Amino acid sequence: IEEFLTGEEASFLVFTDGKSIVPMPLSRDHKRVFDDDKGPNTGGMGAYSPVPSVSKEIIDIVIHEVVKPVISGLEKEGCPYEGILYTGLMITPEGKPKVLEFNCRFGDPEAQPILMRLDTDIVDILEAVIDKKLDGIKVNWSDKASVCVVMASGGYPDKYQNGKIISGLEKVREMQDVMVFHAGTAFDKANTVTAGGRVLGVTALGEDISLARAKAYEAVEKIKFEGVQYRTDIGKK
Repeated sequence: IEEFLTGEEASFLVFTDGKSIVPMPLSRDHKRVFDDDKGPNTGGMGAYSPVPSVSKEIIDIVIHEVVKPVISGLEKEGCPYEGILYTGLMITPEGKPKVLEFNCRFGDPEAQPILMRLDTDIVDILEAVIDKKLDGIKVNWSDKASVCVVMASGGYPDKYQNGKIISGLEKVREMQDVMVFHAGTAFDKANTVTAGGRVLGVTALGEDISLARAKAYEAVEKIKFEGVQYRTDIGKK
């Protein structure tokens, strides 16, 4: 029997070496395929970070009542967990965080805006995780906001066609504070082509979410492929 939950979802990720944790900035993704949260669920049509509607107090509750007990409990059971712990949350209308799921990985597309805000070399962090020295490394995050817009194949999340030529990627390379994460692409001779449902995660930094949105969609407009679909309201709320 499950409890029917209402509220706002958010994703909270941490690095952990089995003892220490380093929290990442909160992020939120958009699951529905169409604008205004309509249509079927997908793996995620975009995401943004930070999530201003979730308070520091709620994050502290999650750290001390969810994440730390999980890490400690795994260690006590003889299977310490090292890596990235993803906690999917529902923040109820009363402001109480409820756990929807755990994952042993970065979330997608939540990882894209989070990584754009990471100022510390991720290799240094991962090595500290492996060496169990995470408490000895300072991890810095940008104060800027970040928005990721997923460009998907026409028909996704149902049937779609692969092999569509992608153009305009070279134009986006000239933009500052923009990164295109390849999700479902391949090389076909001299061309980059579609090879999946979610094709690209076009991600931008900005002084706030509004400016990051504008830059991300500016980049999206430069990229073309047959049948492309994407939401136009990522981070709009």
